[in-house]
Amino acid sequence: MAGERILVIDDSATITKVVQLVLTKAGFRVETAPDGEAGLAAVRASRPDLILLDFVMPKMNGYQFCRELSADPKLRDIPVILMSAKGDQVGERFVKVMGIVDYITKPFSPEAITAVVQHTVGKYGPAGTVEDDPPSLVTGEDLVRTAIIDVLAAQVALADSDSPDEQIAADTARVTGIARAALDDATLTRLLSALDPGLLVDAAPGLRGDLRVVPLAEVLQLLDLQEQSGVLTVERTGARVDIYFRRGRVDQAIAAGVPEEFLLGRFLLDAELMQRADFEAFLESRAANRLIGQQLVKLGSVTDADLKRCLVRQSSELIYEILRWRHGRFRFAAGTELPPHVIDAALGLDVEAVLMEGYRRVDEWHLIEHAIDNFDIVFLRNEDSVAQMGRGRLTREELAVLELVNGKNTVKEIIRKSRMGSFEVSKMLYRLLSIKLVRRRVLPVAV
Repeated sequence: MAGERILVIDDSATITKVVQLVLTKAGFRVETAPDGEAGLAAVRASRPDLILLDFVMPKMNGYQFCRELSADPKLRDIPVILMSAKGDQVGERFVKVMGIVDYITKPFSPEAITAVVQHTVGKYGPAGTVEDDPPSLVTGEDLVRTAIIDVLAAQVALADSDSPDEQIAADTARVTGIARAALDDATLTRLLSALDPGLLVDAAPGLRGDLRVVPLAEVLQLLDLQEQSGVLTVERTGARVDIYFRRGRVDQAIAAGVPEEFLLGRFLLDAELMQRADFEAFLESRAANRLIGQQLVKLGSVTDADLKRCLVRQSSELIYEILRWRHGRFRFAAGTELPPHVIDAALGLDVEAVLMEGYRRVDEWHLIEHAIDNFDIVFLRNEDSVAQMGRGRLTREELAVLELVNGKNTVKEIIRKSRMGSFEVSKMLYRLLSIKLVRRRVLPVAV
């Protein structure tokens, strides 16, 4: 493979992000579109080597997209792979019709989507191969340049929204070409330095930048793809997370200034490795200059295997959380020697797997935040509904959250008192809202 260009068209942000992550790691250049209309504009602006197409989408479904594609003599020979939750029914019906050469059924594994794409590109892709350049650390200028060009292209498409698709595609391509030519490394470095030195990313020995410009997921994906070793530090007001990489895998994530739910004690108690009273007594008597986990192992309170499982959960939850950060700064120190306790932990977390779960949670958060837009709101129990439905249909955790809904506790207080994570508590409150067991308390309007 020589970096063939793949266009992924799907209205699910989770699917597009996951497929983009998996295929980029496999060496492809991946672009995405949220629906058939946007996908058609992208194809006309820049011809891809292969299209991955969802069947059920708003504005223009997979069938309509293929019909438009096949009507264009310049585009009709682009191979299309159909992605559908009803793959067996839809896929077999449309394979070999209007450019669809294969199909894959959702949900699919990373290995499955990679294999299908590699096979199709090998069969239908451009002839000949080009020797890949050896991997090198992509600079932050590259990431920022791409982000700026994407924003410009989106603004052009928005401004031309009432124009024909051909005009939108032509204008977008023209502006993208001008921007790419103008934003050489020297120009981009000068612009970033003038705007904010904190946005500047050094080519060596590491990279640094602003999360408003470069999403954290792209940084993690880059370090994974290039099998980097070192420390990625992510900071925003009062909080800091250090992610230790070894050959592209996460050996541990350690934080300071984060809520109590991300501290190791929560995960030890969640796993029922210790009773709360015993853990609190340990905290009062422990040596302040030694790590909690190491002391508990030495005391025989937990085993090395138990501790490692808790550290895996803690590190994963920290990364899930900072994937939601919309602002903050990051810097990567390549080749930094890892502390002994990180070497001992050696969690070896697969970034791809962590990001897949992280994307899923981010999508869920977007739904939840429509109903729970801040943690200072208060909920009331609908006692009649609770009595009518009964409590047997609720999990133990949901019951615990329901008991804390009393018209006084804020969401923040429910999280603290339940000793659960904010994601878990918010998801349970969202479900309790959806089945009408709780309702948001409406505060009286001041007059």
